[in-house]
Amino acid sequence: MKTVKILIKKKKGCEDLPIPRYATSGSSGMDLYADIDGELIILPGEIKLISSGIYLSIPEGYEAEIRPRSGLALKHGISLVNTPGTIDSDYRGLLSIILINHGKDPFMVRRGDRIAQMVIKEVIRAEVEVTEDLDETMRASGGFGHTGK
Repeated sequence: MKTVKILIKKKKGCEDLPIPRYATSGSSGMDLYADIDGELIILPGEIKLISSGIYLSIPEGYEAEIRPRSGLALKHGISLVNTPGTIDSDYRGLLSIILINHGKDPFMVRRGDRIAQMVIKEVIRAEVEVTEDLDETMRASGGFGHTGK
C-alpha cells in the first residue's frame, strides 16, 4: 500500500481533539472531529460551517477529499453541502466542514464528535487541447436518463 506524509498542525485550543486517524486497517478515510465549544444544533435544512481544529500540509500531487460519514447520513440525514470537498495541496488555512441537515429532526453536534472523513488522493493533471472534432461513441450526445432506468 502506498503512503504519503501529511503534516497536521492543531489550532490553538484544540489540543484535546484527536488527530485524524484511520478507524481500522482497511479504512480509506480518516475521521475528522468537531472543534466547537460545547454543543451546536443544526436544524432541518440548515447549513453550518464547523471547524475541524486542524491545518494541513499536503504534498503537491495530492489532495484531501472530505466526505460525509455514512452513519450520520443514514441515521440523521447529515451530509456535506459540497461532497466531496477538495482540500488542495497549496491550501494552508483552517480545515472546516460544511454540514447540512437533510433529516427531519434537529441534529446536535458536540465537541469531538466525528463529523466527516478525509481521504487522501493522488491528483492527475489534465492537458487540455482544443479540437474541431471529437471521437465517436455509442452514447454520443445522449444526456440525462437517456439509457433508461
